[in-house]
Amino acid sequence: MAIMDERLAVIQPLRKTWYQGKVAGMDMLRLDRLHPVISGNKWYKLRLNLAYAADHGRKTIVTFGGAYSNHLVATACAVQRFGLQSVGIVRGSADHITPTLAQCREYGMELIFVTYEDYTNRHQPEWAEAMVAHFDEIYIIPEGGANERGRAGAGLLTRFVGSSYSHIALSVGTGTTLAGLRNALATTQHIIGFVPMKQSTEQQQYITDHLNPTQNHDWSLENDTRFGGFGKWNDELLYFMNEFYADNKIPLDIVYTGKMMYSLQQMLADNYFNTCDKVLCIHTGGLQGNVSVKDFLKFD
Repeated sequence: MAIMDERLAVIQPLRKTWYQGKVAGMDMLRLDRLHPVISGNKWYKLRLNLAYAADHGRKTIVTFGGAYSNHLVATACAVQRFGLQSVGIVRGSADHITPTLAQCREYGMELIFVTYEDYTNRHQPEWAEAMVAHFDEIYIIPEGGANERGRAGAGLLTRFVGSSYSHIALSVGTGTTLAGLRNALATTQHIIGFVPMKQSTEQQQYITDHLNPTQNHDWSLENDTRFGGFGKWNDELLYFMNEFYADNKIPLDIVYTGKMMYSLQQMLADNYFNTCDKVLCIHTGGLQGNVSVKDFLKFD
C-alpha cells in the first residue's frame, strides 16, 4: 500500500559557504519533505511492519513512546491510513497530555499510560501482550520501530545514497536506522550517528547486536555534550538553527537534526574530515518537535 511519494525526498546541496571548503561537498537528504507527520526515517521503519500486519490480518498495532514521541504520532497517522487500530503505551501520566499525544488521539490512537518504572518492561513480550490482551489481533512494534522489519525498512534508504559519499551523517534514537543502513551500505562509506543524549551505551549495544559481522565497522556515535541531553535546548541552538535556515533554507528540529548539524559544524571547524570527503546528512524529520519554540524560529 503506497501512501508516500518518495520523489519528495530530494537531495539538497548545502551552500559552499556553510562548510567553507572543509570538505569536497555536503548534501542533505530531505526526508522531512515526505510527510508532515509520518516524516523522515519514521516511515521507513514502519512500512514493512505495517505491510506485514495488514497482510496477516492483524487489526491492532501496538507501540511505545514518551509524551513527545515522534514515533508514536507517526505510527498513529500511518496506521489510520492502513485502516487499522492503534494503541500507544506511553511513559508518563494521563494528566500531562502534550500536543504530540493530543495529535495521536486525533489519529485514533488509544493511549495507555504507565509509570516510568513499568515502562522498563516494554522489551518483555509477555508484559506488553498482557497490557493489550483485550484488543483483537494485535501486532506489536517496538519503540522506534526497533525490530527486524524496522531495520530492513531503514535499509531501503540506501536507494538515496550514492556511492560518491564518503560519510553518512544521521541522528540516532534507538539505533534502528543506523543499523539498517550499516547492514545495507558498503563499508567504504563511514556512518556517523549523532545521539541527542549524554550517553549512548544503549544505542551502541543495540547497533552492535544487530549488525552482520562483516558490517560491524566504519561507524561511530557522537553524544550531545553541549545542550544537556535529550530534549534539552538553549538560545545558542535556536540561533544556530535560524542561521542554518537563512543559509540553506532547510528547517531543523531542536531534538535531533538541529543538534546533529550543530555538531557537524564543530567537526568541520576541528578539521575532522579530509578536504576530499563528501558528506550526506540525512534529515530524519520530526519538525513537529519545534512546537514549543516556534515563536523563536525564523523559518518561512
